Amino acid sequence: MASVVASTQEETKQLRRVPDDLPPTPPDSDTNSDTEKCETDDALRYVDADVPLPPPTHEPTEVLEPDKKTPDNWLPRDPRLIRLTGVHPFNTEPPLSDLYNEGFLTSPDLFYVRNHGAVPQVHDEDIPDWEFSIEGLVEHPFKLTLRDLIEQYEQKTYPVTLVCAGNRRKEQNVVRKTKGFSWGAAGVSTALFTGVILGDLLRKAKPKRGGRYVCMEGADKLPNGYYGTSVKLNWAMDPNRGMMLAHRMNGEMLRPDHGKPLRAVIPGQIGGRSVKWLKKLIITAEPSDNWYHIYDNRVLPTTVSPEESANNPKWWIDERYAIYDLSTNSATAYPAHEEQLCLVDSPPNYRVKGYAYAGGGRRITRVEVTLDKGKSWRLAKIDYAEDRYREQGPRQMCGGELDMEWRESSFCWCFWNIDIAVSELAETSDILVRAMDESMNVQPRDMYWSVLGMMNNPWFRVTIAKEGDYLRFEHPTQPALMPGGWMERVKKAGGNLANGYWGESIGGPEAPEPVTEAATEVSLTKDDLKNTITIDELRKHDKEDQPWFVVNGEVYDGTPFLEKHPGGAQSIVSAAGLDSTDEFMGIHSETAKAMMRDYHIGTLDPAGRAALASAEVQPDPLAAPSPLFLDARTWKKGTLHAKTSNSWDTKTFTFRLEHAAQTLGLPTGQHLMLRLRDPVTREAIIRSYTPISETSAQGFLDVLVKIYFDTAERKGGKMSQALDQLPIGHFVDFKGPIGKFEYRGRGLCSVNGRERKVKRFLMVCGGSGITPIYQVFRAVMRDREDATECVLLSGNRGVEDILCKAELDGLVRENESEGEGGKGKGRVLYTLTQAPEGWEGLRGRIGETLLREQGGREGLGEGEGMVLVCGPEPLEKSVREALVEIGWRDDEMLFF
Repeated sequence: MASVVASTQEETKQLRRVPDDLPPTPPDSDTNSDTEKCETDDALRYVDADVPLPPPTHEPTEVLEPDKKTPDNWLPRDPRLIRLTGVHPFNTEPPLSDLYNEGFLTSPDLFYVRNHGAVPQVHDEDIPDWEFSIEGLVEHPFKLTLRDLIEQYEQKTYPVTLVCAGNRRKEQNVVRKTKGFSWGAAGVSTALFTGVILGDLLRKAKPKRGGRYVCMEGADKLPNGYYGTSVKLNWAMDPNRGMMLAHRMNGEMLRPDHGKPLRAVIPGQIGGRSVKWLKKLIITAEPSDNWYHIYDNRVLPTTVSPEESANNPKWWIDERYAIYDLSTNSATAYPAHEEQLCLVDSPPNYRVKGYAYAGGGRRITRVEVTLDKGKSWRLAKIDYAEDRYREQGPRQMCGGELDMEWRESSFCWCFWNIDIAVSELAETSDILVRAMDESMNVQPRDMYWSVLGMMNNPWFRVTIAKEGDYLRFEHPTQPALMPGGWMERVKKAGGNLANGYWGESIGGPEAPEPVTEAATEVSLTKDDLKNTITIDELRKHDKEDQPWFVVNGEVYDGTPFLEKHPGGAQSIVSAAGLDSTDEFMGIHSETAKAMMRDYHIGTLDPAGRAALASAEVQPDPLAAPSPLFLDARTWKKGTLHAKTSNSWDTKTFTFRLEHAAQTLGLPTGQHLMLRLRDPVTREAIIRSYTPISETSAQGFLDVLVKIYFDTAERKGGKMSQALDQLPIGHFVDFKGPIGKFEYRGRGLCSVNGRERKVKRFLMVCGGSGITPIYQVFRAVMRDREDATECVLLSGNRGVEDILCKAELDGLVRENESEGEGGKGKGRVLYTLTQAPEGWEGLRGRIGETLLREQGGREGLGEGEGMVLVCGPEPLEKSVREALVEIGWRDDEMLFF
C-alpha cells in the first residue's frame, strides 16, 4: 500500500504538470481538435487538448487561526473558503467567482465542505489498513481494507458534480429563517473521482431477497451517533447510476475534509448521500434509521412550520419527503455581485455566464435568459465539458480507467454563456436565468419555502442599477452572515419578497404577505426570570467546562446542550464569554430560538453590555504592551487623532495606536480591516484599506480615504461617509494583516505563501487605488540595494484627483540623483481623462496602447515580471484584457 500512496503522489505531480503546458479549456472558449500528451500512471496517454484537466492545486500547510481551538486543530485549510457555521464544525463554500474561474473541475482547495462535526484524523501509515464492512441482508458478508479494494478490484475514474442540498438556501433564509444555515450559490463543485464501482462490491456480497436499501455509515462520531444515510439497492446495482467508493480526487489522495481515505460518491443525488470516511455498507429492507437520514435532507410541505415539525415527528419519518435526485438549478457567475460595467467606451456586448445542473443523470437541455422578467426568453450557449470525457473512449486517467462512452447519464454541471448588448443591459433592471433538463423539469419562477430550506431552485435573478456612467450588478444574497444582495435590500425597505414580483411594487394593492413571512417573533427568554449577571460572572464561564454566552443582552448556559448540539460542543465552547448575537440570530431557526428559553439564566447588567459592546475581550491590564498593533484574530482599537483634507473628496485619517512605541505590524503589500458602526442604523461596517504611513512608523497610522458622498443618482459610501462624520477622539476597530501578496524586498515577493523573484513591476492604478501600489513603490525606491525596476501608471479624471503625487515624484527624483547617468529604477506616468489646458502629462484612459508602450515584457524571462493593479472594476477588467493581449500571463497579474 505504501507503493500505492507513493504512486498516487508521483502521479499527482505528473498530472499537475500538464496544466503548465496545457491549461484547462475556459468554460466559454472555443474547442479544438489538437491532441496533447498527458503524462499519467507512468505512461504517455493521448488526451484531446480540450478535455478539462484538474486545475493547479496548492495543498494548505498551515492550520488557520480559527481552527486552532477546535478538534480540527491539526488540519490545514484554504483561507479563501467562506465559513457558514461559525468556527466549528467546518462548513464552507468558495467565493462564487473563484469557483467559476477554476473551470469545469474544482481543486480540492476550493471544493465545498459539509461536515457535521470533527474530521476523523487518519495517518498515512494507517491508510492501507482502513477497513470497512459489507453486511446485513447479504449471503456473503465480508470486510475489506483499502489495500484490498485497490489491489483486487478494477479502478474507474469519472467526473462527478457534488451539490449540497442546501445550495442557495440563503435566499430562503432571507424570506424566512429555515432550520438550515445560509449557503450561497457556491455549494457545488466537480472533480475526477477514482475508485471502485459500488455494484461490483455488492454483487460479491450477493444481496438476499427482500434487500431494498444500501445503508452507509461513516467514521465521524457526532452528538446523535455516526453519520449515516441510505440509497436504493437497485440504484446502487445499476451501472448507469455511476455510484462508486472513491479514494482519489483529481488524481490525488482524498483530503481529510473530503473523506480521506475512503468515501461514497453518489452522482446525480444530493451531497448528503455521499458518505465520507466510509466504514459500513448495510443491506436492509427499509431506509436507514440513522438520525441524520431521518432529520436531515428532506423537503417538508411548505405549510409545515418549524414549530409543527419539532412537535410532530410524523413529518420526518415519511419517506416521501426524503431528497435523493438533485433538482434542476442554475446560477449566474458573471456579472459578479457588485460588479460595475462602465458605459463609456465599453465593448458593445457583455458576456453573461454561469453554471447549471440537473439530477438523476438527466442532461440540461436548455438555459434561458430574460431581460423583461419572463415575458420573452433567449437561449444561452451550453458547454457540455462532460461529453469530452465521454468521447475519449476507454483510457487511463488519474489512477483509474476512464470509460464513459457507453453511458448516456449526465452527472456533471455545465457552463452556459450568452452575449447581451450593453445598450440592452442599460435599459433593463435585471437579468434572470432558468434551466431545463431532458425530462422538461424547469426551474420555477417562485420559491418553494420549506422548514429545512433545501433544494432552493427558483430563477436566479441579478439586478442592475444605473449609477451615472456605470451599471452596478447585485446578486440575490451573499453566503453566511455576509451582508449584501438585492433580497436583503428589498426586505429592509419593506418589500414582500414572496409577492411573485421579487418584492417590487406591482401597482394597485400590495399582494398579501404569505403565511411563511408572517411568523410571530420567537421569545428566547423566560418571562418570569429576574436574575442580573455581571461581566465578571460571565467571564468566569468562558471555558469549555461551563460555557455561558450572550445573545441580545441575555445570558445563556450552554453546558446542558454540549452533548446534544448538532454541530458538536465546540460550537458552544467557541462562543463562551462572548456576545454571539450576530452569529446566533443569523444562523439559527425559530425552533432553535424557542429552545433557548430552556438555557436562559439571566440578563447581563448595563455595565456588562457596555463592556461587550466596546470590546469583544477586555485586554489584561497587567499584560506587557504589545510591540505590534495588529492582530489577525482580535479587533484592536485605534483612536482618531486627526483629519487632513487632500482635496474636496479625499482625506487622510490619522489614528493613534495603543502606545507611542508601538508599530503597526503590517507587511508591505498587505492590508488591514477597519470596522465602525453606521451612525444611523448602528450596523457594523467593515472595509479593507492600505495605510500610506511608513510601516516602521511608531504610535500612529495614516489611512487615505476617498469620500463617496450621496448624490441624486446614488447612495454614497457607507464607510467613507461614516469616517468623515467621525469625531476626533473616537475609536475605530482594526484587524489584520490580510492579503495574498507581500513584498519582502529586493525583488522577493510572496503570493499566497509562494515565493517568487521579480526584476520588474508594472503598477497600474486609478484614483484611491494608489494606496497599495504606493506602499510597494516606496519600499523599492527607499532601498538603495533594491534593483527592481518599477513603472507606475496612474489614471485619474482631473489633476485634483491625483493622489500621493508629491510623494511619488519625490521618490523618483531621489532615485534619479542616485542612479547612473541620472536614470533611476522608477518611472511614474500620469494620464487624465479630463486634462486641463497646459497639462503636460498623458491624456486618456489606461488602455492597450499605453500599456503596450510602457508595460511590455521585453527583456524579462518567465516569472521575472509582475503586474500590480488596483482601481475601479472597469479599469481592472480592461487592463486585464489588454495585458493578456500584449503577452502577460494571468499568474503574473495581481489585482488588489
